[in-house]
Amino acid sequence: MSKATKPIVNLGIFVADTAYRADRMPKMGETILGKSFVLGPGGKGSNQSVASAMAGGKTHFITRLGDDAFADIARATWAKAGVVPEVKIDAESYTGAAFIFLEDATGNNAIIVSPGAAGRVSVEDVAEKADLIRSAAVFITQLEQPIPAAKHGLEIARAAGVTTILNPAPAATLDDDILALCDYVTPNETETEALTGLPVTTISEAEIAADALLARGVRAVVMTLGDKGALYRDKTRSVHIPVISAGKVVETTGAGDAFNGGFAVALSEGRDVIDAVRFGCATAGISVTRPGTAPSMPSRAEIDALLAKS
Repeated sequence: MSKATKPIVNLGIFVADTAYRADRMPKMGETILGKSFVLGPGGKGSNQSVASAMAGGKTHFITRLGDDAFADIARATWAKAGVVPEVKIDAESYTGAAFIFLEDATGNNAIIVSPGAAGRVSVEDVAEKADLIRSAAVFITQLEQPIPAAKHGLEIARAAGVTTILNPAPAATLDDDILALCDYVTPNETETEALTGLPVTTISEAEIAADALLARGVRAVVMTLGDKGALYRDKTRSVHIPVISAGKVVETTGAGDAFNGGFAVALSEGRDVIDAVRFGCATAGISVTRPGTAPSMPSRAEIDALLAKS
């Protein structure tokens, strides 16, 4: 069970994932037969919130939903995982949705996200939850909802001494004043390249790119590197944490979200940051052995068991 007394507050989006598995992506104007279809819960913020709650963290999720059937999927997903919804219903829009292509041979993915109502999350929405954010151990957000809302959440958290995490996904360019609000930035290789303009194909290149982010005001960089694990780097310490494998990789779609959710829980419990990165790696290591995003998130007992034998 979690040792944290203060909650994790996540600002982000929920989308209904429509996942199609096929041998390859169709060409423009072409129709091909798929191998399978799954409708399920997604959205980086929602997935991370489910990961945090499943990993033992008391987790609140700030977002908007439409007034439709996809919103029912969101509520059921959060209820099952134990996420506390902090939701505004936006009947003028729709609950977000995502198209996910899964390459059958590898499990690799390509995604289109339409945020819908969550794409209208406003600075005012965040301000209404300021007291909740101030009460948190950790505040985490991403870039699927409007950036001004994310920035305001980071500002509220930073002013209150709350640990701040920005998962800069999907990849985007960001101003230094946003990066300076972040205790931890958690990009993958592609997102790091978008932020820095630097390639990330090796650990040494990852270190150089991380230094570029540190120079822009980030306190620490936690870069997820797929099958190479993760890199933690701040101005005094640099540690490469290898993958913590739980078995054969089935699907990587939710791996980054699993990592971020687990990482946030470990930080909320006051663990050393390297231990927190390992906890995130273990969470991700289990998630990739299962299909789906939110449904693949492991329990606390599973994470602890994997760490105990790693």
